[in-house]
Amino acid sequence: MPSSSICPLWEAQIMDKRFKKDRLCSEELSQWSHSLERLLSSKYGLKIFQDFLKSEYSDENIEFWLVCEDYKKTRSYRMTSKARKIFKRYIQVEAPKEINIDQKTREIICQNIAEPMATCFDEAQKVVFSLMENDSYPRFLKSSVYRELFDPA
Repeated sequence: MPSSSICPLWEAQIMDKRFKKDRLCSEELSQWSHSLERLLSSKYGLKIFQDFLKSEYSDENIEFWLVCEDYKKTRSYRMTSKARKIFKRYIQVEAPKEINIDQKTREIICQNIAEPMATCFDEAQKVVFSLMENDSYPRFLKSSVYRELFDPA
């Protein structure tokens, strides 16, 4: 595997003993091409996709999507503080990891976090998922990173 075409982090993970022990079979790899959902449901698929997005400087979407998945499991007494942190990091204009959502969705979230519930970021999460599904995911499938996983020799 030429190190010039793959992120050093991926190379390290691929060489990791646990990764070798659980070696990805071509069947699992090909499953990733069926849908973004399948890719994200795989422990290794998710990690490799995250690293791919980091290499493209577009990891805020997957970060936000994962934060939302975690937020849905939050106990009610922690929701307000967690919702505010998510808002400040991803939603507010000029946030450090601002995601690309429309103004209407942003306004809905502003209203939702006044009385946070597990679903207050659902609309933004759907928008972000769609962006990944239609943009980042197809690029990932065409990338040398994905293709080289089938033939790591």
